[in-house]
Amino acid sequence: MKRTPRRPNYHEGRRQFLIGAAASSALPLVASDAAARTAPPPSTAETRDASETNLAVNGRMYRVEIDPRTTLLDALRDHLGLTGAKKGCDHGQCGACTVLVDGRRELSCLTLAVAVAGREVTTIEGLAGPDGTLHPMQQAFIDHDAFQCGYCTPGQILSAVGCVREGRAGTEDEIREAMSGNLCRCAAYPNIVRAVLEARDLVEG
Repeated sequence: MKRTPRRPNYHEGRRQFLIGAAASSALPLVASDAAARTAPPPSTAETRDASETNLAVNGRMYRVEIDPRTTLLDALRDHLGLTGAKKGCDHGQCGACTVLVDGRRELSCLTLAVAVAGREVTTIEGLAGPDGTLHPMQQAFIDHDAFQCGYCTPGQILSAVGCVREGRAGTEDEIREAMSGNLCRCAAYPNIVRAVLEARDLVEG
């Protein structure tokens, strides 16, 4: 008796195809994993280039071992644990990383840490009084609800203090111009201007 050839099962063929495809795609992953296990450790060039630097921050002296190419922002956040200064654009265009260096505004993402050795750096963590009393500018920002998400607020407050000390807070337009480098994506600008106007006479020059 002649047997009828068995017709291929569509679902079975598809299952075999998927199994084969999965197996072949896994081969590069297995190979790369094996290569990773046998690869030499990462270069220690950065470690070899590190040098000790003295940073005066918020009235304290810190001795840190950092690469000379480390920005002040990264030194503050990664080495000193002072995360108030925010990393926004990392290109000096948003102002979220603003700190005060010798009382003047600096974009810490564009400033090398070694360049401020021996100079006094103030971050938002060091703006309040020793007893925890808020700085007048901090209090004004709260009173006028001059923030929403809060991400840019540390940079906004320090920039506001800086522009008052620079004598650039005489009028609303002058404040807007002086603060134009600090972006607020929540658009709290009117409240920020009012906060600066209220606190300007209480900020030490």
